Amino acid sequence: MFKSLVPIVAVICVPVWLAGCGNTRFEEPEEYVSTKAERDRIRYGTIHGNPEGFLLFSTNRNRSTDGADGGPGGGIAVNPFLWRAALETIDFMPLTQTDPLGGVIITDWYTPPESPNERFKLNVYILDRALRADGIKVSVFRQSRDDAGWNDTAVDPTTATGIEDNILTRARELRVASAGSAES
Repeated sequence: MFKSLVPIVAVICVPVWLAGCGNTRFEEPEEYVSTKAERDRIRYGTIHGNPEGFLLFSTNRNRSTDGADGGPGGGIAVNPFLWRAALETIDFMPLTQTDPLGGVIITDWYTPPESPNERFKLNVYILDRALRADGIKVSVFRQSRDDAGWNDTAVDPTTATGIEDNILTRARELRVASAGSAES
């Protein structure tokens, strides 16, 4: 008779016992962080509201104050001077996508007024938090129109390099201006 009761008791008792495990509560000492938001803020940092500057995906508080490494000068995960310089440099082109956390700027096709049978598109990638020459990559796409429609055409390799140089020059100007205003 006991052999036939064991499976029935197991079917009834085991789920009740397991359900009771999920309801165990304990009190955290006051020095522990009790909210998920606070734990996330400590673990990942904040975008704003930090008296030591901007933090994002980092708890490293030993950073420079000029924004070159994403310190107080930036609320984004890439170099703020490169980001702003890139946006200013290509501001004449319509933007399709911008991602300040990933450092990606994608433009829509732009047709210069002086050449209505060709159009350009740019992809700008900011690759680093430091203001360095290898911290930015620009891809240029060009199409020309004929009777069949728009066709991909070759782009002079110096075009992308020239745009990268313009962005870097503007980023350096922004950094110098920022350092000058911080001293005042």
